[in-house]
Amino acid sequence: MMDNVSQIRIFFLSGLNETNNHRFTLFFLTLLCYCVILLVNVSVIVTIMLDKNLHEPMYILVCSCCMNALYGTAGFYPKFLWDLLSPVHVISYSGCLVQAQVIISFVFIDLSILSVMAYDRYVAICRPLEYHSVMSKQRLFAIVCFSWMTPFCMVGINMFLTSRLQLCSPYISRLYCMNWTIVKLACFPAETAVNNILTYITIIFYLFHGICIVLSYVYLIRTCANSIENRAKFMQTCVPHLTSLLIFLVTILFDVMIIRYGSKALPQAFKNFVAIEILFIPPLINPLIYGFKLTKIRNRILIVITLKTSVLY
Repeated sequence: MMDNVSQIRIFFLSGLNETNNHRFTLFFLTLLCYCVILLVNVSVIVTIMLDKNLHEPMYILVCSCCMNALYGTAGFYPKFLWDLLSPVHVISYSGCLVQAQVIISFVFIDLSILSVMAYDRYVAICRPLEYHSVMSKQRLFAIVCFSWMTPFCMVGINMFLTSRLQLCSPYISRLYCMNWTIVKLACFPAETAVNNILTYITIIFYLFHGICIVLSYVYLIRTCANSIENRAKFMQTCVPHLTSLLIFLVTILFDVMIIRYGSKALPQAFKNFVAIEILFIPPLINPLIYGFKLTKIRNRILIVITLKTSVLY
């Protein structure tokens, strides 16, 4: 049994090796970025939670998306900030597994929530008379739980299988841990077969999410093309979601391309930027898009800011 358990207890992260001359500048920029991410996401979450007029499916899903941003970034930024001030960039074996679990499940949860948002908009615009029965509070609660628990459990199973691999190297050439970075360190590639099968099953499962999004928008565009009122609804509520979806897909695509085809000749700084895109751009941009584009959220935030300003002055 012990043959199947890695004896490595510490991993060395080599992604920051070329940034020692600028680490203090990077630290303050990263800290500023993380503080802004916390501020904008918490602002949207608190606004939705405190205003009963925003307790509707669309806004609950936006709130869930912002909560997921806080969850995912918590798995990266505190450790990354510590590494920027540390002369040695290491992470414990268990810490690496936890970080991979958080970051990977964050990505899949985001895709699940985006899929539910697409379906929600489809029902609201294409089947408005059925909306409140289809997207009831009980069903919405079940869907949100499913959107969180399914990715978390699927990734958790994969991480459990990864934890049983015997590893032959403690060096990870990234800023943070991902499942594939650990699996590629396995001494015996044949042992990773089950991991690979589960990974393919997960990819296929989330490809169906992508198909659901495409089908939802096909029906949405058909419906909105024939109605000025529906076109206004589409521009108001669907454009923020589409923008969020495109940002998500582009950031994921860049990371996958670098992983699959990235040349060693590419600057490490560029690889690092691509690696953290998914933990930087969507968590920062999404709450800004929803906060400024969705009228009810924007108006509520403006009211709070106006009241606070009037109290101060």
